[in-house]
Amino acid sequence: MCGIFCALSLASAHSQWNQRVYEHLKRRGPNLSQDLAITGSDLSYCCLFSAHVLHMRGLLTAQPLQDTAGNILLWNGEIFSGLPVTPEENDTTVLAQRLSSCNAPSEILTVLSAIRGPWGFVYYQKAGDYLWFGRDFFGRRSLLWTFDAEAGELTLTSVAAHTSGPKQCVWQEVPAAGVFRVNLKTAAEAGCVAFEVYPWAHAESDVSNDTIPQVLESIPRGCSAVMNQSGLELSSPVPPMNVSLPETLNDTEIHSNSCLSVEDLEKLLGSEEKTDEVNHLIDVLSEAVRRRVQSLPFRALNLSPPAIDCARVAILFSGGIDSMILAALADRHVPAHEPVDLLNVAFKLQEPKKQNESSRKPKNKPIDLKADRGNSQVLSPFDVPDRITGRAGLRELQELNPERKWNFVEINVTQEELQEKRLVHVCHLVHPLDTVLDDSIGCAVWFAARGVGFIAEGNHQRPFTSSAKVILTGIGADEQLAGYSRHRVRFKTSGHEGLIQELAMELGRISSRNLGRDDRVIGDHGKEARFPYLDEDVVSYLNSLPVWQKADLSLPRGVGEKLLLRMTARRLGLGQSAVLPKRAMQFGSRIAKMENSREKASDKCTRLHIV
Repeated sequence: MCGIFCALSLASAHSQWNQRVYEHLKRRGPNLSQDLAITGSDLSYCCLFSAHVLHMRGLLTAQPLQDTAGNILLWNGEIFSGLPVTPEENDTTVLAQRLSSCNAPSEILTVLSAIRGPWGFVYYQKAGDYLWFGRDFFGRRSLLWTFDAEAGELTLTSVAAHTSGPKQCVWQEVPAAGVFRVNLKTAAEAGCVAFEVYPWAHAESDVSNDTIPQVLESIPRGCSAVMNQSGLELSSPVPPMNVSLPETLNDTEIHSNSCLSVEDLEKLLGSEEKTDEVNHLIDVLSEAVRRRVQSLPFRALNLSPPAIDCARVAILFSGGIDSMILAALADRHVPAHEPVDLLNVAFKLQEPKKQNESSRKPKNKPIDLKADRGNSQVLSPFDVPDRITGRAGLRELQELNPERKWNFVEINVTQEELQEKRLVHVCHLVHPLDTVLDDSIGCAVWFAARGVGFIAEGNHQRPFTSSAKVILTGIGADEQLAGYSRHRVRFKTSGHEGLIQELAMELGRISSRNLGRDDRVIGDHGKEARFPYLDEDVVSYLNSLPVWQKADLSLPRGVGEKLLLRMTARRLGLGQSAVLPKRAMQFGSRIAKMENSREKASDKCTRLHIV
């Protein structure tokens, strides 16, 4: 993973670097930083490229990567399949070699269409004076843009900074609608930037009607965008969603009085058809996890020789079904002698009345947990719902594989630390998103990914910091398998047809609502977010199934939503976690209770605008 930056200037010189942006980029890529400036042959434009590398595979490769022909690549991505990359190779080098052999736009699109994995890129094609850039189909890597009309400068960057004052930059996320090309000479002559759009496309969809409006919503002021005149498209890595309806529609009444259990899931697994679906999902999801947890050399992560507690893989872990399945599948593919870090974040509840100043433990000293675990009447102020289900999930994993060392990292956050880190870091990383939900999720994920907390040893805790550079997250499961409460509402009012429309919308907007933000927040720690539920093969399989085979929202919470995933959990040997109802991170971690509890998730968050 990398922090990438490109400033295209249509004037003779670049405006001054924003030092805060530069520092944010360096935090994303702590292993190597390098800048490179080039000027057009007729001196009509100049480009400044900057890259900051987090070394994850193969030989440490400097970026910006310039080939012998003068082409320059900035690559923030992972090629998990689609293009051949051996464990010893660096995918930046492999991709640069493939792109350097391309002449026509169709050839570049063919290379990009073949990649399976998350990416954001900027590519300077010297022949023809073109600048290409874009994000993968799901938008799993962040890329932002802004245009300063007065200075004649277009800026692309993985992460920006929240600024105030008369000359503040207006940042927006580059839409994951396709890739873009700028004719640099034409832009220099016109004094403004026009983007040619090469959209992602399904074979049967009319992409021009869908893509251009999406692009125009977020295009920088002073720029323009047009569909490429050749009608070229990127091939979608996944098929369209199956929109078929059952011959006999299920009753949309939700049987809330029903009380289904783990044993009921076992009965549902009894049918041969369900068994085939579950086995297929396990196969594709297990392979998705394998791609994301293997080929992580210790030398790349500065863990040679590894200490006993040093993990290379961590999971954002609540004990809920999404993270439990990721942990169970990671257990298959992470070497048996290596630990796996389970990152569990909690925001401090109101102090119990029994606790007074004399009973508080000094910071970073061993904490006695007898009151926490041995006496249910005296709870820790960090015993939030996700902490309780996380411990229960840990016990299930220990039963599943008692030989594995599971580092259950208890990450405890006070209001004082939350306010401090939001001001210094999170408000910039979440930007340009700015809702109450973005604040809650952004802060919770930032603290969880930092991995600084405690692990239990008997009745005591000791300070612990996760060494893992790869962080698996369960995002994508709810969006595809009807995990949110709004899916139940839509099903109750509009049946399967309405539910299908809701799920299609969820996956279509996941890049702008979640993924860019989460990539920026997790990457701030020099760690890489990986999303197994959004692996192209996983999404392709789930898209092939009719909605009623993935979820049955006539069944009660804890069973009907993500029904196929719950049956998968049972097949993997998991227990009570398979029937836990969905609980959003902001509520499970209790960050939503720490601030103004009357706020709506969609409200603009004033806390993010304090600079």
